[in-house]
Amino acid sequence: MSGTSKTLAWDDFRLIKAIAEARALPAAASLIGLNHSTVFRRLGQIEDGLGLKLFERHRSGYVPTPAGEEMVQLAGRLDEDITAFSRKLAGQEIQPAGELRVTTNDTLLVDLLTPVFAAFLQQCPEIRLDILLSNQALNLSKRDADVAIRATDNPPETLVGRRGARIAWALYGLADRFPPDADTSLDRLRDQNWISLGDQFAWLKAVRFLQDYVPPERIVYKVNTVLGLAEAVEAGIGIGFLPCFIADTKPALVRLAAPDPEFAADLWLLTHPDLRHSPRVRLFLDFMATEIGRMKPLIEGERAVAARG
Repeated sequence: MSGTSKTLAWDDFRLIKAIAEARALPAAASLIGLNHSTVFRRLGQIEDGLGLKLFERHRSGYVPTPAGEEMVQLAGRLDEDITAFSRKLAGQEIQPAGELRVTTNDTLLVDLLTPVFAAFLQQCPEIRLDILLSNQALNLSKRDADVAIRATDNPPETLVGRRGARIAWALYGLADRFPPDADTSLDRLRDQNWISLGDQFAWLKAVRFLQDYVPPERIVYKVNTVLGLAEAVEAGIGIGFLPCFIADTKPALVRLAAPDPEFAADLWLLTHPDLRHSPRVRLFLDFMATEIGRMKPLIEGERAVAARG
């Protein structure tokens, strides 16, 4: 035996069990949803890490060695235990319950998340949601919140989570002021009245673009919330960049240009590493990821109508 050692994971046992049952790598790969080359490579890595052979290669197929047979038997016992535990969960003998604190901003809450939260509570009546609105990142290490739902391209390195979608932004104005044959090229729009987020949002690329491209006197209205930005465009104060998931649901508004990928931001579901295995947190994150996935076409600005200009 070589001097190398390997810490075995359940996936290793599962792979060895599949090979023993199938006696061939392609069939084993099919059993566990991997491709043949991956199974071949992982088997080699497991054997190299253990410093011994787990299978003899015969014409009739892969036959476990004594060490391989022992690993297969253990894999069978593990599989039975996992199946029994899954049944226990399915029977709701273990049921997540209690309060879950979620922080997000007002824009995401009002225009995207409230119906999703309602659906979650209907499915998980033993969990209570405490929603904290803030445009600042709360300290999840101090348990200010359990989960953060944020639009950012730079999530804090101290948090873990998953990217749900890419939030698209496009230029919008009132539909009755911009008929389909209107020239909405940016050069023609510079002299329009514009609406922008305040200078404190200069970290947003859409705000920086307006600062660089539009004459200051043409930016007639600034507001420090995206909710207010959308309301101002809808009220006819001027034109402005808005998240597509807000503007595309407003019949009075029309896109004046296609979404600019440079203005987009990621939508993240985040939690503290110590909380990611909490049943409540995992259940909530899985549910939110699924629902946000369903809304991706809206969030990412996909639509059949071609942009003008």
